[in-house]
Amino acid sequence: MFKNSISNFLFPLLFMLLGSMYSFGQVSKEKQLVQSYNTEKNPNKKFSRLMALGEYYKQNHLRRADSIRHVILKESINFEDSIRFNALFYNAEVAQLCGDQDEYFKTILACQPFLGKLNSEEAQFKLFRHLGFYHSSMQEFETADFYYRLAVKIGKKEKNNYQLSEAYSHLALNFMSANVKDSALAYSDKSINFARRGKDKSHLSRAFNTQARVYDFFGQIELSVAKNLISLQLAEEVQNKWLLSKYCREIGQEQKVILNLDDAEYYFKRSFNYAKQIHDRRQMGMALSNLASVNLDRNQLGTAITNSNQAIKYLTELNDFNGLGEAYNILGMVYQKQGKYNEAATSFNQALVYYEATSNKEKIAGVYHNVGTVFKEQKKYSNALNYLNRSIEIRTQYGAKNQIYHTYRTIADLYKEINNSQKSLEYMELYLNYLDSNTTVQAATKIAELSESYRSEQRERLINAQADSLRRQQQERMLTSTKLENSQLRNNFQMYIIIAFVIIIVLAGVIIFYRWNHAKITQQQREAEMSQTLLRTQMNPHFVFNAMSVIQSYIFENDTVNSSKFLVNFSRLMRLILENSPKEFIPITTEVEILQKYLEMQKLRFQDRFHFEIYTDEVLFDESAIIPPMITQPFIENAIEHGQLHTIEGGFIRVSFTKESNMLCISIEDNGIGRKNARANKKGSAHKSMAMDITSERIKNLNKKNKTDGKLLVEDYNKALETGTKVLISLPYTIDHKQLS
Repeated sequence: MFKNSISNFLFPLLFMLLGSMYSFGQVSKEKQLVQSYNTEKNPNKKFSRLMALGEYYKQNHLRRADSIRHVILKESINFEDSIRFNALFYNAEVAQLCGDQDEYFKTILACQPFLGKLNSEEAQFKLFRHLGFYHSSMQEFETADFYYRLAVKIGKKEKNNYQLSEAYSHLALNFMSANVKDSALAYSDKSINFARRGKDKSHLSRAFNTQARVYDFFGQIELSVAKNLISLQLAEEVQNKWLLSKYCREIGQEQKVILNLDDAEYYFKRSFNYAKQIHDRRQMGMALSNLASVNLDRNQLGTAITNSNQAIKYLTELNDFNGLGEAYNILGMVYQKQGKYNEAATSFNQALVYYEATSNKEKIAGVYHNVGTVFKEQKKYSNALNYLNRSIEIRTQYGAKNQIYHTYRTIADLYKEINNSQKSLEYMELYLNYLDSNTTVQAATKIAELSESYRSEQRERLINAQADSLRRQQQERMLTSTKLENSQLRNNFQMYIIIAFVIIIVLAGVIIFYRWNHAKITQQQREAEMSQTLLRTQMNPHFVFNAMSVIQSYIFENDTVNSSKFLVNFSRLMRLILENSPKEFIPITTEVEILQKYLEMQKLRFQDRFHFEIYTDEVLFDESAIIPPMITQPFIENAIEHGQLHTIEGGFIRVSFTKESNMLCISIEDNGIGRKNARANKKGSAHKSMAMDITSERIKNLNKKNKTDGKLLVEDYNKALETGTKVLISLPYTIDHKQLS
C-alpha cells in the first residue's frame, strides 16, 4: 500500500517535470535528422532526409559519413538522374575526405555521363571542378586547366563569388603543380579577392590556405606560415573542425622544416585533437605520422614507431594510399636511424608501392632520396647514386625544386667518402648556391615572431571577446531589470505560486523519503527480531534434548534419589527457560540464575567432579543490564560434554560478565581436554554442537539491528598444551529503562 501511494504521487509529478524539461530542452541536430528520416513516408522526401543526414555527418562525424555513403548509393538506384548524381557525388566527396583516392577518382569519372543529362549549372560546376582535380593529380595540367576554366565560366555566369573563389583556387594549385609560380600566385590572389566579397569565412580561410600552399611549395616558408595563420584564425571563428585540423597540421609541418620542434609538436597535437572530435581517422592518422617525424628528430625512436604503426592502422582502414606512403616513409627513416637497414628498405618499398598507385611523383622522389641514403650508409655507393640521381630527375620534372638541394648535399658527402674530391666539390657548390639564395634559415626567426604574434593576438581576441560578452551581459541585465520593474506587480503572484509549488514538491519528497526510510528500518528490525526468535526456538529443543539425556542416564543407573532431585531442579530450570526464552532480552540476573541452576544440575550428575564460578560485575546489576536469553548456556554445555570435565582432576568452569567500552563482554573458560582432543573423539565428532553457528548468527542479527560490532571468539585455554577452551563473546550493551525508572 505504501509503495502504491508513492507511485500515485510520484508518476504525475515526474511527467510534469519531464514535460517542462522537454519544453525548454533542445533536441540535438543529429537526433532531429534521424527522427525526420525515420518518420518520413514519401520516398523522395525520405531520400532527401537521408542526404541531409549524410551532409551533417560529413561536417561532424566523418566515420559515420563514410558508413552511410554506401547506403545512399544503394537507395539512389531507383530514383531519377539528378538524385543518382547527388548520391554519386556525395560518395566521391566523402571518399576524398577519407583519403580513398581510388574510390574518389572512380566515382568522379562515373559522374561524367551525367553532364549531358543534367541542366543544373551548380552540378556542372562541381563536376568540372573535380574533373580538373583528377587530371591535375595525373599531371595532365592542360586538361585540368580546361575543366577549371569551364568552372570559372559558370561562376561568372551565375555571378557566384564562392564558385569563382573555389575555381581560381584550384587553378592556382594546378599552376603550382606545374611549377609556374607567377600564375599560381596570381590566381591565389584572385581566389582571396572573390572570397572576401562573400560573408562565409570558411571560403576565405580556404583561399588563404591555397596561397599558403603555393608559398610553401616554392620555398617561401615565412609567407606560407603568415597566410596559414590567417586561415587558422578564420577557421577558429567559424569553428570548422576539419579545416582547423588541416591547417594545424600544415603549420606544424612548416615549423618542423625550420626545426622548431616544440611548436611543430604543439600544432600536430592540436590537429589530432580536432580530427578526433569529428571522428576523422584520416587526419588523425596523418597527424600521428607527423608526430612520429618529430619523435624521429628528437631521437625518440620507440615512440616514433608506435605513432607510425597507429597511423598505418587508421589509414589502412580508409585505403588512403598517400597517407600510408607517408607513414611507411617515416617508419623507414626510423629503422634507418636504428641501423635496421632491411626493415628500412622494406618500409621504403612499401611507401613506393602506395605513392606509385597514386602517381605522386613528388613523394616518390622523396622516397628515392631516402633509399639512396640507406645504400650510402651501407657503403653500396653505386646503388645509392642510382636512387639519388633518380630523385633529382623526378624533382626536376615534378614537384618543388627546392627539395633537390638536400639530395645535392647527400651526393657531395657520398663522393667525399669514395675520395672523389672533384665531384664532391661540384655537388657541394650546387648545394651552397641554393642555400645562399634560400631564405629558410633566415626566415626561422620571422616565423617564430609570427607564431608569437598570432598567439598574442589570439589571447587579445579572447580578452576582447570576454569583455564584449561582459558588456552584453550587463546590457541584458539592465534590460531585464527594467522589464522586471515594469512587470513586477503582474509577476509577483506567479512567482509566489512557483515558489510554493517548488516548496511543496521538496517537502513532499522529504516526507516520502523519510517514510520510506523509516519503513525500511522498521522492516529490517522486524526481520532481525524474527530471526532472533527463530534461533531461540531452535535452541530450546536442543537444550531439552541434552537435559533429558542426563535424566535418562540416572534412570538407566537406577538412581531414584538423584533422578528425583535432578527432576525437581530440571523442572525449575525448564520453567525459567520457558518463561524467558521467547523474550528478546532478559535481565542479567535471570541469565545468571539459569546458569547457576544448570551448572548445579550438571555438577550433581557428575558427582561433584568439577567446580564452577560465575562472576558478574556489580555495575551490570546497578544499571539493570539485559542480555539475549541462553546466549552462554550452549558453550557451558559443550565444556561439560565435549570438554569431558568429569575426567579431569580439578576441572573447572569460570563464567564472567563485564562491561567494556559500551559492550557486554562474556568470558567462559574451562580446563577440559580441549578442542583438538574433542575432534579426535569419535563421539564428539558425531555429536557436534550447534552452539557456534547459532550464536554467531544471533550476534550477527544483533549487530545489524544495533549497528554494533559484536564478536564471538573461541581459543585454547592452555595454548601450549592445546587443552581447555576459552570462549569470548561481546554483545551490544543494553539496559532495561523500565527498571531504571
